[in-house]
Amino acid sequence: MRKARDERIIALNLGPDAEPTPEIAAYFEKCREKLGFVPNVLRAYAFNNTKLKAFIDMVDDLMLGDSGLSKLEREMIAVAVSSVNHCHYCLTAHGAAVRQRSNDPELGEMIAHNYRAAKLDRRQKAMLDFAVKLTEHPDKIGEEDREALRRAGFSDRDIWDIAAITGFYNMSNRIASATDMRPNKEYYYAARQPVEKNGRNSSKKSKKR
Repeated sequence: MRKARDERIIALNLGPDAEPTPEIAAYFEKCREKLGFVPNVLRAYAFNNTKLKAFIDMVDDLMLGDSGLSKLEREMIAVAVSSVNHCHYCLTAHGAAVRQRSNDPELGEMIAHNYRAAKLDRRQKAMLDFAVKLTEHPDKIGEEDREALRRAGFSDRDIWDIAAITGFYNMSNRIASATDMRPNKEYYYAARQPVEKNGRNSSKKSKKR
């Protein structure tokens, strides 16, 4: 029996989940410990351990591995690309990640809607200009575009990483859109208020005694 729309993860019936390998089971448990849930994109791939493992390895390498790009910058690319592609899942999930990593809910929303409205430094603006052009007009990327990144302070290795992250999320956006992938509800509410260094919500002033 097909699940109700608000309960299902994707629109396709791919059969039962594969028996998770010990490695995948441990990874899911780590997600529950750190996030409180398993991201639906991982659950969507769970019908096939080989595909799921390949997806996890690629995401972890691109978004968490060694790079001249900060983790926030990598999430910013994911959001800017997903904005061009109007990908509901990735905008929701990675928009939450930008809010969390930047501690700036306004930045996360601006990049999701139009990164040009955000207060970005020269480096970030050049990075997102390149990622968006590569998404919209890949055939028009030329040496002048790579040189603009170099002038903004990126190494050639960094340019590779920008391109790899951009390419990956263009692929991921299309799979999410093709399958009507639904984001975890937790993403909608995450990091909506900036947090002070002491961990308190900065929007709530302490009461005088």
